[in-house]
Amino acid sequence: MNNNIKILTAIAVFLSVVACIAQTKNTKTESVKIYGNCEMCKNAIEKAGYSKKEATVNWDKNTKEATISYDSLKTSKKEILKRIALAGYDSDSFLAPDDTYSTLASCCQYERVEKKAAITEESKMEMASIEHSKHDAMAETKQEVNQLSKVFEGYFVIKDALVKTDGAITSTNAKSLLKAINEVQMDKLPMDVHMAWMKFLNALKKDTENISKTQDVEKQRESFKLLSKNIYEILKVSKTSEPVFYQYCPMQDANWLSKEETIKNPYYGSQMLSCGKTIETIK
Repeated sequence: MNNNIKILTAIAVFLSVVACIAQTKNTKTESVKIYGNCEMCKNAIEKAGYSKKEATVNWDKNTKEATISYDSLKTSKKEILKRIALAGYDSDSFLAPDDTYSTLASCCQYERVEKKAAITEESKMEMASIEHSKHDAMAETKQEVNQLSKVFEGYFVIKDALVKTDGAITSTNAKSLLKAINEVQMDKLPMDVHMAWMKFLNALKKDTENISKTQDVEKQRESFKLLSKNIYEILKVSKTSEPVFYQYCPMQDANWLSKEETIKNPYYGSQMLSCGKTIETIK
């Protein structure tokens, strides 16, 4: 038994040594110039270049030199520098996109010396391809946001009708909102928005149906209180192209959402049009 244990131990040690040798053989270490200024830059550069079990980066803010160690079978210096460039930091192989560089903190915006001559045509094409992918992703995100734009717009027209104390128009607008709710393609929503939408969807439908089935403004306003609460929860996690104001009526202890900061109270209309205040701005 003891001999078997010894043999197994020896085999395990041998395999471990072989693995270490193989890993060492595949590991490459190179020094490259990467432009930045401060400790924030150091953290960003090293984080962007790092890949678990594939690559590590150690950047010196004084010399602007980075030591890159990587497994050559899993990645390359080129891939590491591309990731760092997309985080906003130039090297002699890849330039950061201008819009990404412009979002860096002021202390991180290093002087961008003329390096374009050193950038190869191949590198330019690769970065252009990445930029194109980014624009495609942005377009997709916009499409995702647009899934709910009709819902939000439908809510606002109901609010405007209640401000005018018009039960007939409010009912008609609620039917349009219900249609917009049913047409939302949930699979195109970002995950966080999707989760919020699923959580409040049944309540949205119920409150909207209640508003659509009556022309009694007071009953509509009671359902509008709940509708406003749930629309607010969804709007908070989704992106909006313009500010939305979350407003409060102390007389009703109820809220509503508006695209304008001026108070126009949907719970009282002309009776107390300016009653209320803005308590939050959603951007």
